[in-house]
Amino acid sequence: MRYLLTRSRFLRRIKFLQWLSMLFLTCASTSQCFATTTEARIRDAGQLRVCIWPEYYGVTYRNPHTRALSGIDIDLSHALAADLDVDLVYVDSSFVNLVDDLLADRCEIGMFAIGAIAQRASLLTFSNSYMQSGIYAITTKGQRQIKGWSDIDQSGVVVGVQAGSFMEPVMRDTLTQASMVVVRPPMNREKELLSGRIDVFITDYPNGRRVLDRNDSIRLIAPDIQRDVLSYAYALKPGDLGWLLRINQFVDAIKRDGRLERAAQRHGMAPMVVK
Repeated sequence: MRYLLTRSRFLRRIKFLQWLSMLFLTCASTSQCFATTTEARIRDAGQLRVCIWPEYYGVTYRNPHTRALSGIDIDLSHALAADLDVDLVYVDSSFVNLVDDLLADRCEIGMFAIGAIAQRASLLTFSNSYMQSGIYAITTKGQRQIKGWSDIDQSGVVVGVQAGSFMEPVMRDTLTQASMVVVRPPMNREKELLSGRIDVFITDYPNGRRVLDRNDSIRLIAPDIQRDVLSYAYALKPGDLGWLLRINQFVDAIKRDGRLERAAQRHGMAPMVVK
């Protein structure tokens, strides 16, 4: 009798594990079975709060004159809110403040081409990537000392990086002779460059485009080989697997149905798109 009882329990356990496996596979493909407290809260409130950095040209940029927002992630955040059938609310953030803003529930998602660097990944959850970029250098046309990438890491050269950007740890690990300045708001890299307080600043593709579009006294320097290509994704507060699955479902959908490509073309970000 004990053998039959033990065997019966064993068979029930096998069936339960098979059922659990099937449930997981179903949920992973539909994102409907996990407890999605974040999405439930969004639907109850009728609004999606999206953290943006309003100075990110081509991504989430607020025109200083009209106050209108534009960029690839402005378009795509509208698409996400429409998919969820809720209103959209923007929360101003930055690369420096994003972790605190998400962990403090000031927004449900960060949508401004956020580099999935190790420091952030240890504190936040990232979606599948949808864009990527290498690094570039911006200097003035009148800068005689810096003609190519190899001229940057030289004694006496002052290199600027945006606080909280992925260029900050990359350049800190890379520079051996040049000095590095971390530019923090309200200062910005372009003003620091034009004032002569820095000789060059390191940026990504969107900010490089912004500076070149605005100032014809600026020139861009690309490295001989792009070694530091970083994936960009959407950032979430950890702990809600269902919300992550829902956002990954959205990322997969915009790649598949063309919304990502169209938004990228509209805002000059096509070279960054991950297909």
